[in-house]
Amino acid sequence: MTGIPLRVGLVGYGLAGSVFHAPLIAATEGLALDTVVTSNPERQRQARAEFPDVRVATTPDELFDRAGELDLIVIASPNRTHVPLATAALEAGLPVVVDKPVAGTAAGARELAALAEARGLLLSVFQNRRWDNDFLTLRTLVDEGELGDVYRFESRFERWRPQLKGGWRESGDPAEIGGLLYDLGSHVVDQALVLFGPVSSVYAETDTRREGARTDDDTFIALTHANGVRSHLYVSATTAQLGPRFRVLGSKAGYVKHGLDPQEAALRDGLRPGTTGADWGTEPEDLWGRIGSGESPVTGGGRPAPTLPGDYPAYYAAVARALLSGGPNPVTALEAAAALDVLEAARRSADEKVTVNL
Repeated sequence: MTGIPLRVGLVGYGLAGSVFHAPLIAATEGLALDTVVTSNPERQRQARAEFPDVRVATTPDELFDRAGELDLIVIASPNRTHVPLATAALEAGLPVVVDKPVAGTAAGARELAALAEARGLLLSVFQNRRWDNDFLTLRTLVDEGELGDVYRFESRFERWRPQLKGGWRESGDPAEIGGLLYDLGSHVVDQALVLFGPVSSVYAETDTRREGARTDDDTFIALTHANGVRSHLYVSATTAQLGPRFRVLGSKAGYVKHGLDPQEAALRDGLRPGTTGADWGTEPEDLWGRIGSGESPVTGGGRPAPTLPGDYPAYYAAVARALLSGGPNPVTALEAAAALDVLEAARRSADEKVTVNL
């Protein structure tokens, strides 16, 4: 890509904005971080320290008032603001990237998609976990038939956080769209849909375990895909002993992988794509998953399956290509709406103690 980079306005500089979006935007050829929106003085100072050339605004309206000076808006603010801010940006004539979940309902996501289509603008959803190292590896194994016909997909995004952190994500107010079902659940459901396609039925259990918690912090989702694959998905903040990230069982072999992709930890530590050479997103061999049949990977069964490098930078590179040369949208709002159909069904299943058919 050549020429003047696209100017990006970033709304929100909390965890999502400062750890994920800002560094990835700044590292992407064809994009330039122009303005960060935050009303928090400490975060304003942080943004200026990390990106000395960035402009800082206190409200999103300041961005929309000078929409002609920008080429893309990224929304990394609290979940309840996603739909109104994305709507305002699209109505101002600006392409939009929205952090997940794009909306609180599938209907809301589809309304945004319709608005973007009517305006002829890009609307993309930041589902960065599609570019996790383990998921890229598993997707390749499935596509190449290494596992045969997949029968069961187990995915765990578990943490041990017995103490509440506070904030809107743990609020019991439904308007905040908090809780793990819509937070980590957005990732594991999206990955299951990418791998195995549409879902025909959903069963879920949601629990609030920690003292003082007001929303789900320990959740299980069982999906039956239209093609017969069963996905068992676990998201939790109360897991004292972590299970494998993936356990996938097929007609020829199984794949078991422990540990999380290293990119989030690297970003939190201040490392940046392009500054660590070819090592970005890689992990040591002792963390590779194992593929085999009839034996336990815990006792050395099977063979190591080299983990492909994780590649979060690929998301914004694809966004830049979509805007500059008409490349495909890396994650559409309609794909996100399909995941929200599943999450809404999971909420109903847990509340009513029923299996929901889609």
